[in-house]
Amino acid sequence: MRGTGRGGADTEMVVAARNGDRRALDALVAASLPLVYNVVGRALRGHADVDDVVQETLLRVVRHLPDLRDPAAYRSWLIAITVRQVRDREQQRRAALAHTADLDTAYGVPDPAADFAGITILRLGLTDQRREVAEATRWLDDDDQTLLSLWWLEATGNLDRADLASALGLTEGHTAVRIQRMKEQLEVSRTVVRALHASATCPALRDVTRTWDGRPSPLWRKRLARHVRECGACGSWARDLLPVDRLLAGLPLLPIPPGTAEHLAAGVTALPTPAEPLGVEALRITGGPRTPFTFGSKGVLGPIAAAAGVAALVIGAIVVARPTGSTPSPAAAPAIAAPPSTTPLVTPPSATPAATTSPATTPKPKPTTARPAAPAPAVTSKRKGAGVWTFDGVSEALANSGASWYYTWNAGHPGVTSAKGSEFVPMIWGAKSVTAGNLQQAKKNGRYLLGFNEPDMGGQANMSVEQALDLWPRLESTGLPLGSPAVAWGGDRPGEWLDRFMTGAKDRGYRVDFIALHWYGGDFTTANAVNQLRSYLQAVHNRYKLPIWLTEFALIDFSNGVRFPSQAQQAAFLTAATRMLGGLPWLHRYAWFGLPATDKDQTGLFRTGSTATAVGRAYQAAR
Repeated sequence: MRGTGRGGADTEMVVAARNGDRRALDALVAASLPLVYNVVGRALRGHADVDDVVQETLLRVVRHLPDLRDPAAYRSWLIAITVRQVRDREQQRRAALAHTADLDTAYGVPDPAADFAGITILRLGLTDQRREVAEATRWLDDDDQTLLSLWWLEATGNLDRADLASALGLTEGHTAVRIQRMKEQLEVSRTVVRALHASATCPALRDVTRTWDGRPSPLWRKRLARHVRECGACGSWARDLLPVDRLLAGLPLLPIPPGTAEHLAAGVTALPTPAEPLGVEALRITGGPRTPFTFGSKGVLGPIAAAAGVAALVIGAIVVARPTGSTPSPAAAPAIAAPPSTTPLVTPPSATPAATTSPATTPKPKPTTARPAAPAPAVTSKRKGAGVWTFDGVSEALANSGASWYYTWNAGHPGVTSAKGSEFVPMIWGAKSVTAGNLQQAKKNGRYLLGFNEPDMGGQANMSVEQALDLWPRLESTGLPLGSPAVAWGGDRPGEWLDRFMTGAKDRGYRVDFIALHWYGGDFTTANAVNQLRSYLQAVHNRYKLPIWLTEFALIDFSNGVRFPSQAQQAAFLTAATRMLGGLPWLHRYAWFGLPATDKDQTGLFRTGSTATAVGRAYQAAR
């Protein structure tokens, strides 16, 4: 959704929904549904209970939303509730297994092949090694399935590590250890998948699998992995496996199937009337007999419905669970359209009214339970960042800017104090920056690492492709998600610096987790500039199929000297460009150039710690 922060939703929308705004609540549930569906679906492997657990999760979210103290923590809170519901359902399933020997009855699986991995492959059109990864997920232990569902979303850019750790109730360090163990099992499973696909070439493997019933399981994973390790023919299939993080990066969320909406509609009819008080357990949808929702049905595999219809049905069910201190508007407001089903939690500009409050539709709390009005939160998003260098009041300006992240073209940020909610991202600037001290500092200071700065420019890092490739393993050694060198231009063109680097990295088996780019526009007409920027980013993404970080951008004409637009032109471009960037699911972050402003620099955001330029005020309002 447009303007997402760490909470996974526009903080203003969360505040409005928490305070009783029905339209904001509609939009909040619509935006949350894809994430909840993907976590639950993968954790339960596409079991027939998926839709019920999604319902229960969203019902509990709405029921307890007034108790959420920090709106900025909405996403972590949402995921924690989702994980709790998944674990509850898993316990129920294990209890059922203890009372029956019929595995299919206990698990309600109509078709062993119609699981979440299969639907992922079908709907997202996965090929080659991405397909193998999806198939390999079927072989994991039960305890790893929930962890996988969260880590998959982290790898695709829909969660961050803090969200994941919070949902599991672990420290980030402990979470990293658990993820590493799970990934090791996933890598083993990938080799098993490869070997089984080529089983015709190995008579010994056919003998091993003679008594196998064809169902992936941890026990058979261990047996088959032992054979792969010991067999010369099958062992060769473990070679040339690309890092799974790279394969998953940039994938969209799995779209919501239309069958989910039909099931929700069937369950809503039996809910109590709004006048009846509801306890937590009464929030369960208890409609009459229904046909279980299964991933093998033709309806699920048909055209993908927008999530808005599902959200409207869910809201119809849960509006009765509003706290007694709020009263629904006499005229129910229409549900706000949800994000397109293939766009990870990014609301198109047309959905902007979702976070607004209309006097005609806003529920008014009773005096005895009224909440104090929450202060207007800073307008920001998880993507929004800035390039920062020191000046008088830099730390105050950073706090006032609303930037969620920043970088200084260095491994550290001396002289700059990180504002609350603002993340520092280190960079290894050029060849001379590749030192043990800088690499250790980068690893200590950040969760991501930016590569070399404009190596294709003589006045910047000025590196040959071969030099950059030779040094790249040292950047990889930090273990941080690693961005490509940020070229000044030509990132979309074959044979240019970035293309030659990416080709060399692939040939050498190096890791590049996302593409970093710079862009400066010489056309000061807003519509033209925004279209040119979007076209450039799209062309680069089409070429490399990786997430993109736009780490420098502004309007500056370098065609004949240096020419700046007016402040009004620059501000108009910034506003329109950030709105456009918010709708690109694979554009994970952007950084304006830059935070400080001087008389000669017409792109800067702040002249002092508290004095924003016209461009700075546009940046503060950008989502």
